[in-house]
Amino acid sequence: MLLTKEDNRRNFLRLASGAALCGRSLSRGQSGVPPASPPDVSLRLGRISWEVAPGKIVKTTGVNGSSPGPLVRLKEGQQVTIEVSNETGAPDLIHWHGLHIPSAVDGAMEEGSLMIDPHTSRQYSFVAQPSGTRWYHTHTMAGRDLRRATYSGEFGFLSIDPRSEPGVYDQEHFLAFREWDPYMTNGAEGDSSMNVAYKYCSVNSHALGFGEPVRVKQGQRVLFRMLNASATSHRRVAFAGHRFRVVALDGNPVAAPQETEILELGAAERIDAWVEMNQPGVWILGATNDRDREQGLGIVVEYANQNGPPRWVTPSNVRWDYRIFGSAQPHSSSQAVRVPLVFEKKWAGNRWVDYWTINGKSYPKTDPILVKTNETYRLIFDNRSDEAHPVHLHRHTFELVEVEGAATSGVRKDVVVVGPRQKMEVEFKAANPGPTLFHCHQQMHMDYGFMTLLKYV
Repeated sequence: MLLTKEDNRRNFLRLASGAALCGRSLSRGQSGVPPASPPDVSLRLGRISWEVAPGKIVKTTGVNGSSPGPLVRLKEGQQVTIEVSNETGAPDLIHWHGLHIPSAVDGAMEEGSLMIDPHTSRQYSFVAQPSGTRWYHTHTMAGRDLRRATYSGEFGFLSIDPRSEPGVYDQEHFLAFREWDPYMTNGAEGDSSMNVAYKYCSVNSHALGFGEPVRVKQGQRVLFRMLNASATSHRRVAFAGHRFRVVALDGNPVAAPQETEILELGAAERIDAWVEMNQPGVWILGATNDRDREQGLGIVVEYANQNGPPRWVTPSNVRWDYRIFGSAQPHSSSQAVRVPLVFEKKWAGNRWVDYWTINGKSYPKTDPILVKTNETYRLIFDNRSDEAHPVHLHRHTFELVEVEGAATSGVRKDVVVVGPRQKMEVEFKAANPGPTLFHCHQQMHMDYGFMTLLKYV
């Protein structure tokens, strides 16, 4: 997944050269279904295995024989047909995360998207919007089956190029932070609830030091498009000897690009940041947590004509704060309809999985969020639990307007981490009618009640 600008140009031209597209979602391989139009992109879900580190074999399901799956690169406003075939042996579907598309093709069963039966395929046709770093992933439920859903390798980057691309970088690299071989554990000391842990970590498909390094030259500006593809884990990463300049969060340009030594990503969050390559050597870009790096969560960055063991420098313990990328000036609508959403944990007993509630109810009994087309809504996230929640609103983008009591604006996202005992407020315009899923992107939280539907009335 290490691509130069020329690689990306060829990939885009290949995708953009498809035939005229239909505006339907069709299933193939089932009786009574008419033939579908030729797809622009074909994705195959099926069993895969590979050596993530010396002697460590991962077996899971992936896309087109690998994980991450292939980069899907589109042009903003392009109409595209993507065919997904399912060879996993169980019903499945793919969600196009961060796109403003109809519910029927969004890839969430709760919204009405159809499952793909084993040994059949389904076509998703939509207009690629908005531009930015997006991604695709399976959207099934897992429960205690840690072979399914986002525990599996069924994911990949989906990048939508803006109509006008300034091209202010020399290289571009897509980096997915990921764990493998999950297993159930009793959790942290003093916590009798069940949680998930992992045996191996990687950036893309290989552990630190095992895959190909990122090769750079002094003086280059390198754009990293980074994704936390974890099912459950929060990630804090740094690039030894260098600083990131953050230019986009969840694919959306920030109001105030800033330099920072560390990045933090909750599950499903993306960060675009470029780095000036001005420290020749061999370095590590990876997790700040020593144990995570030892398990493989890192990648080597190697300057031309440099050699030797890769170096790690422990970064400062600076606090991550979304607000530094926005403005302190409020930009909220006085007409916004306020929607309080209280998040709480419901202890299920020793050696069991906790349940989660929104306003006192667990899905499917949660009350829907009722909205009217073209009205503005303020969602008030009140996390009364001791765990962080990366909450995701499908098919829409929201703007942060208040974090821990401080006003902000100019930070637009589709996933935001609401910290333990934290309050946060966001606003969005209800401009994409259809059933819309709101949930925590931590797979265990979603599986055990942390979901509701936004419904247009």
